[in-house]
Amino acid sequence: MPGLSNGVKNKPKRTNLLIKLAKGGYSMAESPLNGKRILAVDDEPDVLEVLEDEILGESPNCQFEKATSYETAANMLKSKNYDLVILDIMGVQGFELLNLAVSRNLPVAMLTAHSLNPESLRLSIEMRARAYLPKEKMGEIVPFLESIFEISEYLSGWAQQMRRLEGYFNARWGDNWKESEAKFWKEFEKKTGRIE
Repeated sequence: MPGLSNGVKNKPKRTNLLIKLAKGGYSMAESPLNGKRILAVDDEPDVLEVLEDEILGESPNCQFEKATSYETAANMLKSKNYDLVILDIMGVQGFELLNLAVSRNLPVAMLTAHSLNPESLRLSIEMRARAYLPKEKMGEIVPFLESIFEISEYLSGWAQQMRRLEGYFNARWGDNWKESEAKFWKEFEKKTGRIE
């Protein structure tokens, strides 16, 4: 993504960490990402570089691995154990990789720019991804990933993810974006206790 790494990469390091510490949150040693093995998959090396900088900048004791193709990622998922997988949707057959990762009981965060739409969000939830993040929010990715480990219950985790991103989705897709899949969202809100 042209210009992406420059916009995110040049921000001061540890911004999210300082905010967390100010709110009584984690120190680097306490981050749930420390000690974890993370696989990030994207066909754009600059996106992987930004992810690596963001994650290792705030959780330097995690092990960060990356893949730029479906084939490499599938082989890595089949042959190694990971604590967390971050998948692009479009360039690397992300939904196929999601299926493989979930079949191995691995938590997955979907990361997308080109497939940023209500249908992909719904599919990510249905296929048991743990998060769905716009690439333009990569500068905020560490708290989203930490919450995957903080909230082990699947639907509670999604309820928190939606609280964080629903305003973004409304601004991006319009206030009525759930109407095309009203039955799904009504059931989702019922299950997550988010009935409005």
